[in-house]
Amino acid sequence: MSRNEEGLKKAIEEIKGIRAEFYSDLMVPGVNDSLNTELEKAGRIADFLEIGELMARDALERRESCGGHFREESQTPENEALRDDENFAHVAAWEYQGADEVPLRHIEELEFENVKLSQRSYK
Repeated sequence: MSRNEEGLKKAIEEIKGIRAEFYSDLMVPGVNDSLNTELEKAGRIADFLEIGELMARDALERRESCGGHFREESQTPENEALRDDENFAHVAAWEYQGADEVPLRHIEELEFENVKLSQRSYK
């Protein structure tokens, strides 16, 4: 499994389109005086669309290969995952900025005291 910048940008746009269609065509059957499981299902789908876009945005920002996060633009001459610990030894969290707004990415650098970061071979 691999990803690249072009594919991730396309995925983000496609998810935006799916979300717009979902909200414009959404019809939730049910009545007001009882638990509406259809409304709950619609909410879950909305959540899946949000997290899907966020995962694609996060993958787009991580311009390296590491473990299962393989970027076609970041590989060794032997086609192994090429890490970039100088720029990506951090944890990231995204902050919601409102509907149709790009979320804000916060990073916190990681400190490694007992583990040495190293390039791995998966062959």
